[in-house]
Amino acid sequence: MRLLAPLLLLAPLALVSAAVSSSASKFSSLLTSGKAGKSGILQLTNSLYDDLVAAPRDYAAMVLLTAQDAKFGCQMCKEFAPEYELLASSWGRKHRDGGGLFFASLDFAKGRDTFMKLGLNTAPVLFLFPPTTGPHADPAHAAAPFRYDFTGAATPAESVAAFITQHTPQYPIRVQRPYDYAKAGKLAGGVVLALAILRVAFKTLKPAIHSRNLWAALSLILILLFTSGHMFNHIRHVPYVANNGKGGISYIAGGFSNQFGMETQIVAVVYAVLAFCAISLGMKMQTIEDPSRQKFAVWAWNGVLLLAFSFLLSLFRQKNGGYPFKLPPMM
Repeated sequence: MRLLAPLLLLAPLALVSAAVSSSASKFSSLLTSGKAGKSGILQLTNSLYDDLVAAPRDYAAMVLLTAQDAKFGCQMCKEFAPEYELLASSWGRKHRDGGGLFFASLDFAKGRDTFMKLGLNTAPVLFLFPPTTGPHADPAHAAAPFRYDFTGAATPAESVAAFITQHTPQYPIRVQRPYDYAKAGKLAGGVVLALAILRVAFKTLKPAIHSRNLWAALSLILILLFTSGHMFNHIRHVPYVANNGKGGISYIAGGFSNQFGMETQIVAVVYAVLAFCAISLGMKMQTIEDPSRQKFAVWAWNGVLLLAFSFLLSLFRQKNGGYPFKLPPMM
């Protein structure tokens, strides 16, 4: 009797362990038998879903609840399906028997009862069920799995792989995308076509390619584009103009850390005028042979230079009232 009591205490633990191992082996056998297809995704039914997510479990399960039928009109379901297959196949290449992480999918057509039980009225929904037993157990999420947050944009497999690694770091996934031969072929064809066109038209394009003025103009345009804040607009997605609160339009944003789209264009035009003034004074004036005309041109360009600088400083003062510098006539 003394020996029987410890055995009776260990019996429930043995039954739980047997249930866990038999459940994991059940899904491993489904993968190795080829019933999951080439992608390695288990196609679930209501009963198989309950078996997969039931606790205790010494494995993790990634379950996609989707609606692929055209009558449901789930565009995101169709867009995400190949990414989910890529994710599962990337894991399955090195883990033929699942490796402790199973990928599964339940379509609404086969799992209406499960959708209703979970209270779901949208798709796709992606759940991650972590292990509840073993060294990486997460009992807190035995019945409440992690849910992936789909956004309006396309969801790449790499994003879901990072989600899995974040919550179950024992399953690091490296997405292996197949080489896109079609894209490489198009790129190679485009390069060959461009080289052929360049060779045929080289005699015509040669003067332009060797033109110092052309390259100087292109360089100046790029410099003006970036120094005026064009890249800042693309990064911050700033508005073109704004309401000034008095029924009018504000073209200049207050503060040096903000700007409007039109403000960038105004500053670019001012910088361009200043650049052309400097170029004209440095290169064009010396080509004028008549002293009177040369003198008049010098004064004229200096006048434009003064006005442009004065306007630029006034813009700086509009952005920040504490800006200390000013230049007539725009005081």
